[in-house]
Amino acid sequence: MDMIFCPLYSGSSGNALYVQYGGTRLLIDAGKSGKMIAEALEMIGVDPKTLDGVLVTHEHSDHIAGVGVLSRKYKLPVYATCDTWEAMDGKVGSIPEGCRRTFESFSDFYLGDIGVEPFSIPHDAADPVGYRLWGGSVSIATATDLGYFPRSVRDAVAGSSLVLLESNHDPDMLRRNDHYSLRLKQRILSNHGHLSNDACAEALLQLVEGGTQHIVLGHLSGENNTPALARRVSEERMRREGVRLGMDLFLDVARRDQVGSVYTLEAEA
Repeated sequence: MDMIFCPLYSGSSGNALYVQYGGTRLLIDAGKSGKMIAEALEMIGVDPKTLDGVLVTHEHSDHIAGVGVLSRKYKLPVYATCDTWEAMDGKVGSIPEGCRRTFESFSDFYLGDIGVEPFSIPHDAADPVGYRLWGGSVSIATATDLGYFPRSVRDAVAGSSLVLLESNHDPDMLRRNDHYSLRLKQRILSNHGHLSNDACAEALLQLVEGGTQHIVLGHLSGENNTPALARRVSEERMRREGVRLGMDLFLDVARRDQVGSVYTLEAEA
């Protein structure tokens, strides 16, 4: 069976990722409106009614804006840590009876055919996590909303078949941004904020050295980055290190406000 992955949206204005393996269909986050996410799923041939659950990374609005609507409309189970549930309770509205599910960071579990490995990430949220999802012999991992790239995150995602890796901002663009307060800039640049393009490139190199060949840059800022710049910084770093693009590494950039590419990973059951 193949594992299917599609970043429906990935950016500072909203995040929703689709993963499918066997008969199981999941979302990681639902940070756009329920209507937008349902329409995005239909664009890739997925009926929202066939979803099996939503895995929440943390309680910030760009990751949970559509969680409550989707859960109520489709009786969809929502999975989050206890602290994340407490932090987002007033933000998602009512959740249908039996659809509120909890887990602990670093405690693996199965949702249907998909193995789920949550891991802690350094971000300014109650109990933020990333995910590595297994289907047969392949896995995809999400590593976004990171203030930095610690060894624990590297080890959690090392060897994944595909990683969605944050390349959030260009520090110079951020510092020149007159629309952002000094406090917000300091938050983004902190160890509990977001990965810059250069920090992403350093993390990307570690992932390639660990065996990952397909990486999608995601969670780009709409004001402090561009897809072309994020790609260029990572590509230039890879060339300097002797990594052959298109051979050792296949690099893509997820789209912020429209449905991204659909990736098919061949797996042995």
